[in-house]
Amino acid sequence: MKQELQPLMTPWKIGNVTIKNRFVLTSMGGTDLFGWMEKNHFDRDGAEFIRRVAENNCGLVLPGCQPVYNPMFGQWLYKNKKMYRDLAAWMPSFHKTGAKLFVQLTAGFGRSFTISEMMETLYTNPVLRTLAKPVMDLDKITASASPSPNRWSDKVPSRALTVEEIHTYVDAFAKTAKLLMDAGVDGVEIHAVHEGYLLDQFTLPYVNKRTDEYGGSLENRYRFAAEIVQAIKKVCGKDFPVSLRYSVVSKTKGFRQGALPGETYTEVGRDMKESERAAKFLQDAGYDMLNCDNGTYDAWYWAHPPIYMPENCNLDDVAHIKQFVDIPVVCAGRLDPRAAANAIADGRIDGAGFARNFLADQEWITKLIEDREADIRPCILCHNGCFNMCHYKGVPNDQSLSDSLGLARCAVNAETMQWRKHCIKPTNKPKKVIIVGGGIGGMEAARVLKLRGHEPVIYEKSDALGGTFIAASAESYKGKLRDLLAWYRRETERLGIEVHLNTEIKSLEPFGDSEIIVATGASPRFFRNVPGFDKAIEACDYLTGTPVGDTVAVIGGGLTGSEIAYELALQGKHPIIVEMKDDLVSQTGVCLANSSYLREWFALHQTPVYLETTLKEVRDGAIVCSTKNGEITIPCDSVISSVGYVPAPLAKEGGRVHLVGDCKQVGNLRSVIWRAYEVAMKI
Repeated sequence: MKQELQPLMTPWKIGNVTIKNRFVLTSMGGTDLFGWMEKNHFDRDGAEFIRRVAENNCGLVLPGCQPVYNPMFGQWLYKNKKMYRDLAAWMPSFHKTGAKLFVQLTAGFGRSFTISEMMETLYTNPVLRTLAKPVMDLDKITASASPSPNRWSDKVPSRALTVEEIHTYVDAFAKTAKLLMDAGVDGVEIHAVHEGYLLDQFTLPYVNKRTDEYGGSLENRYRFAAEIVQAIKKVCGKDFPVSLRYSVVSKTKGFRQGALPGETYTEVGRDMKESERAAKFLQDAGYDMLNCDNGTYDAWYWAHPPIYMPENCNLDDVAHIKQFVDIPVVCAGRLDPRAAANAIADGRIDGAGFARNFLADQEWITKLIEDREADIRPCILCHNGCFNMCHYKGVPNDQSLSDSLGLARCAVNAETMQWRKHCIKPTNKPKKVIIVGGGIGGMEAARVLKLRGHEPVIYEKSDALGGTFIAASAESYKGKLRDLLAWYRRETERLGIEVHLNTEIKSLEPFGDSEIIVATGASPRFFRNVPGFDKAIEACDYLTGTPVGDTVAVIGGGLTGSEIAYELALQGKHPIIVEMKDDLVSQTGVCLANSSYLREWFALHQTPVYLETTLKEVRDGAIVCSTKNGEITIPCDSVISSVGYVPAPLAKEGGRVHLVGDCKQVGNLRSVIWRAYEVAMKI
């Protein structure tokens, strides 16, 4: 390991528990040991993920947050004793890795519970609401500190928890922690005063309007969290460590209104002045560690930073709060290992928290230790596989049920948490497989084929591997995407895959009866009925270098168009967004943390956005559009077209011909990589 990273390998203590190094896997929904949004049980997939991370040199491992009251089927976590026996039987194998395990427990989601259209139907129909209660009691699941609006839906508001219900939750935390301790777990983490979840809602003035002992003063608002740790210490003893997941500052302007980095605003949640007092109060209540970042669900991009957020976005705030406590402090949130090592060496933080890195590559710490950084498959902060809960105007969480039940998968690693479905199986009939197109889909298919024992051959018409991903990774802030492209090129070379560049394949006939994978991508959509549309610069052409003027009209406010407008603004130009729909980024699969950042950034910087607006004509120096109020002319120097793509397969699928990526169906990086993996496994 490089010298500047050595501070990450030093031991430290949480209470009386010694952690062998400073690497911390912070919790992610879907990596749970007792199941996620299903009947509680010892979850073998979650345990497999935890084991792989622990075997690869992570010092402290925290599985996904475990509700003490299961939102699905309504069971209290302490009631299923068998899964604790299963856990106890598994713990010795975990401890052989030298890592320590803290299980994260949560009181639940309150007003942040992710509501879908199906749930809206269940709640708004009195008969269905009654019938659904044994499976999903939305009135109980969404209850908060005070009556308040749900983050995702106007149709499912939150009521206030009763004092009796609060006491029941406190008792459940204590009973669950005792069972975990008896099973051999090293500690627990309370989730918590963090991210605007239920316990945090009690602490935040804009949510908590109570007048009883759980509202008003700081001591009252943090009483729920304090009573939990006190109850756990009473049954487990003072030496059993209890960590707290903690958002230092809420970064929140109001319901569904976050505060962007550098923005001047009035904090409605926890500001730094309160946090300094609250951290000390929570320490004195009995917590042994603060595991920190920032934000709430209303400012979700702080707790789940998309690629637009600055690297190390939470580090300074976490380092500041450490000055007010005597217990260890962990920082998480788009953290760079070198920045973390420097902060640990300087005594500014104690532990370095990482999460999505482990989804992309469970071996990344081992590779870092062995000076093989180029071999690390990078997380690109897309949320396409792990947290793709999306939301746009008038629509609650627009996410498939399979995704809701299968969080913590990874767009760039098809195997993560899907080992039974996606796993390399050597072939007993090696074949030469022709791959037409050297984009990400073609390279992933070739990689998997080679690992299985086949001989893939890539034909790429351009002079470099990467396809449209070269353009997709071109914006200034997309360094992580360029890292992924470099990883794929390196893997292709490392595995010795045969590649023919500057070779355009126009017919499959020369390949005879060979198995063929077509990965020729998609073609830009062209509005032939719009006069002057040929004057517009296609999105990929702009991203690969075509110059534009100062004021640029971007036609299409989906993710690609919005990201292009964001890049234009970062370059000092003046973008204008024209979108036919009633909201920006109104597409399935784009996480709210990503889309809300872009929407709020454009609003803060007063970027002109024309919604429900249709392009009618492109002129020299202007575009003409139609709106609900009539026709308008918008002056501009250049026009960029980002109105989508249509599949462009070289041949039809069938028999020996397999389609991969956008040439089959236009999607995102996850759909490209997963489809390529699956096709390569079937050959």
